[in-house]
Amino acid sequence: MAPGVSNEKKTEDEQPSRENSIQLCNPHLEKMKEDILYHFALGTGTHDFPALFGDVKFVCVGGSPSRMKAFIAYIAEELGLGSPGGDYPNICAGTDRYAMYKVGPVLSVSHGMGIPSISIMLHELIKMLYHAKCSNITIIRIGTSGGIGLEPGSVVITRQSVDATFKPQFEQVVLGKTVIRSTNLDEELAKELLQCSKEINQFNTVIGNTMCTLDFYEGQGRLDGAICLYNEEEKLQYLKEAYDSGVRNIEMESSVFAAMCNLSGVRAAVVCVTLLNRLEGDQISSSHDILVEYQQRPQKLVGYFIKKSLGKV
Repeated sequence: MAPGVSNEKKTEDEQPSRENSIQLCNPHLEKMKEDILYHFALGTGTHDFPALFGDVKFVCVGGSPSRMKAFIAYIAEELGLGSPGGDYPNICAGTDRYAMYKVGPVLSVSHGMGIPSISIMLHELIKMLYHAKCSNITIIRIGTSGGIGLEPGSVVITRQSVDATFKPQFEQVVLGKTVIRSTNLDEELAKELLQCSKEINQFNTVIGNTMCTLDFYEGQGRLDGAICLYNEEEKLQYLKEAYDSGVRNIEMESSVFAAMCNLSGVRAAVVCVTLLNRLEGDQISSSHDILVEYQQRPQKLVGYFIKKSLGKV
């Protein structure tokens, strides 16, 4: 078996030991002459991955292509690597599935919405980083979420991603059998990010659990979807139970993100801003300008963290 390749267990309760290089849990890949990353429109036979991505140290992923393009422009300016108003080409321009941008050691990638979409992206991203021979990688998801018991605009750094029953695990059916994977995230990285927030001192930031659901409406206890067969009292009881269990926000990608990063031996974090307090309502009614400013908060925090890590603070 090739170095960095290990067999997958049916239940993974612990994180693998942290190594500098990407760990691929797939022995079949070493037998392939070419690896086509279909959803990126990239491949080992057509692109020189070490030349294109070998210097990457930080990967930031988020749902929206436009948001990730805005982030790469922001971090380029923060690191002094780009010119004001400079354009950054989409590396995945050959497909409309995902968008990818790069400046210096930072890669910015969109992942779409929900577990299936981010899962597909992560499979190909992790393989790409492996083929590029990247080492000491940090991957951070930056995004939006619904808060529980927090003022809108608060930023949550995820301690654990939990499912809709508040368990810190990700379940997936593989070959007809349920596989359970750990969703713990790097504690030291979370603490480093929290310290960075204290240093910039611009918005409330907490470390808490993040509930990852399968949809935006019923799965998150909303009353405003096309289907709702529960009442407001039941909704509030559920959200209060989530709060009591340590959940501080809700989104739809963190569980598989944590599970896949754990299996790949990658240092990872989830940093999401809350757009509303779900104990007070379901609809996002803040003005466009306020929402834009909220969405910039995870970018500012992670941007500062990258600058600090590179010794540019």
